[in-house]
Amino acid sequence: MKRQDYLSWDEYFMGIALLSAGRSKDNNTQVGACIVSDENKILSVGYNGMPTGCNDDEMPWERDGAYLETKYPFVCHAELNAILNRSTGSLKNARIYVSLFPCNECAKAIIQTGIKEVVYWEDKYADTDGVKASKMMFGLAGVKLRQYRPTGREFVLKV
Repeated sequence: MKRQDYLSWDEYFMGIALLSAGRSKDNNTQVGACIVSDENKILSVGYNGMPTGCNDDEMPWERDGAYLETKYPFVCHAELNAILNRSTGSLKNARIYVSLFPCNECAKAIIQTGIKEVVYWEDKYADTDGVKASKMMFGLAGVKLRQYRPTGREFVLKV
């Protein structure tokens, strides 16, 4: 008889997104993303961080201060990194698992690549204009939104 307590696809892919978030060097917000095909094959992963070639020891990580002294004009979000990390092939009809609901800039990239579903862990910025714009665009583009429901199952990774 086969094992019955294996991870569901949602648990597995959200787990990959959460694990990817652990690569982020942001001291406030770590976000991960995992893009999968409609055949449940991982197409790409990403996390929020500085652009390739920019030494992140020399970049600002602050949230407050003059714009160019903060992380905001520089950090590449997890969703965009996952999209850009896919070097070949289409993302059409794929779904993306993200640990944080996408901002409006990432929403545009998600829509433009043809991703059809966003599965997100948390939506802590739901009241911001950026997330409201994301939801509006996703609705207009027919992108399905689904909040991941944690199962409460614990999975320990020893590294």
